[in-house]
Amino acid sequence: MSDKPIVRCSVSNCSYWGEENFCKADLIMINIDAYATKHLKEEYAGETFDSEHKDVASTSSATCCHTFKPKS
Repeated sequence: MSDKPIVRCSVSNCSYWGEENFCKADLIMINIDAYATKHLKEEYAGETFDSEHKDVASTSSATCCHTFKPKS
């Protein structure tokens, strides 16, 4: 068994989308929707994220995943 948490996702056009909706990214960046249109120097799974800031979300629907990368 892996030490990584199990993450399920419904965005099937993401390059990190795997069997049974499991996310296969090495690293996942999640932020609040207020930053959805900002570029936070993310470089996708397994690489470095600018994640030093901290935010508070009142509901799960107020969050978004910045790890998304469209399938090529």
